[in-house]
Amino acid sequence: MDRKATLIGPDGQPVFGIFEQGIECINFKDYDLRSPMDRKLGALAKHFKFNQFQFIALVSPQLIVGVAIVDLKLVSNAFVYLYEPQTQSFEEFSFVQPLARHTAIDLRPDDGSAYFRSGKNTISIAAKGGRRQLKVSLRSGVNISAAIDESSTAPLAMCSRAGYQGWVYTRKNAAMPCEGGVAWGGKNIDLAEITALASVDWTAGYMRGETFWNWGSMSATLSDGRRLGMNLAAGVNETGFTENALWLDGKLIKIDMVNFQFDRYRPDSAWRMQSADGIVDLQFTPLGQRKEKINALHIASNFTQHFGVFAGRISLADELIIIENCWGFAEDHYARW
Repeated sequence: MDRKATLIGPDGQPVFGIFEQGIECINFKDYDLRSPMDRKLGALAKHFKFNQFQFIALVSPQLIVGVAIVDLKLVSNAFVYLYEPQTQSFEEFSFVQPLARHTAIDLRPDDGSAYFRSGKNTISIAAKGGRRQLKVSLRSGVNISAAIDESSTAPLAMCSRAGYQGWVYTRKNAAMPCEGGVAWGGKNIDLAEITALASVDWTAGYMRGETFWNWGSMSATLSDGRRLGMNLAAGVNETGFTENALWLDGKLIKIDMVNFQFDRYRPDSAWRMQSADGIVDLQFTPLGQRKEKINALHIASNFTQHFGVFAGRISLADELIIIENCWGFAEDHYARW
């Protein structure tokens, strides 16, 4: 589908599908939200049941960075982690704000902003004119400034059903060029010098009250210099449509359903990711992880995000790409909200 100004139509219902040019504004307040027994829900329910998050990854063989802002209305949280593969140095920071205080995520995926503050720790993301700017300033001394070039990479933008009365809109990109710097552990790292690539996940909607997902992502520079990105998922956003895709030098290649094989209780064991169309057949070896468990009243989360390397093959119609030691992520997540 072509680019649309808003997601929710005059009938109060979202348009489902894959949008070649994305959606300008997620006008969730216009949605005709109802209970499972078809009772109309008011403005307060619309506000508190609507969830949003942004996740940005910066990936290179020299440095892995993950940054997220999550707004669940009753609570918000943010995290930042940094991993240096050569030394295996790892540091993470996590923050929580009751009632999503000092947290804001715009409803415009392509040119909006997001902000989180907890004390002297701030995270901001601003998109405009095909560039997305990430800024992190932490009390610990960690500072990140990254400008991500989204102009030459086609986004995967889609909306799918979520449970009986919900929906999820997501916009994803991977393997995008970026520049800027990271100050961490007494080092100043130039993102352009280490050829870091960025991925962006912008997601919002009325998600299932209890859900889970598995996820795989990769951003790598191939031996011939081309950029290869990947986003794979199962358990969410696959009701009629999927968010599974590859990006080869910015060109979007759609992928079918994906089977994730892994042992949840052996976190160091390898994962296998295979697509039903035979295009993707990869093994992921975890080399580090960020793990968090929250169980508080109505909200619960059992979250494990691994970072590590992919190996295997990607079989396109006109070429076979062999993958060796390409850095990326795998995630196993249970959520109740």
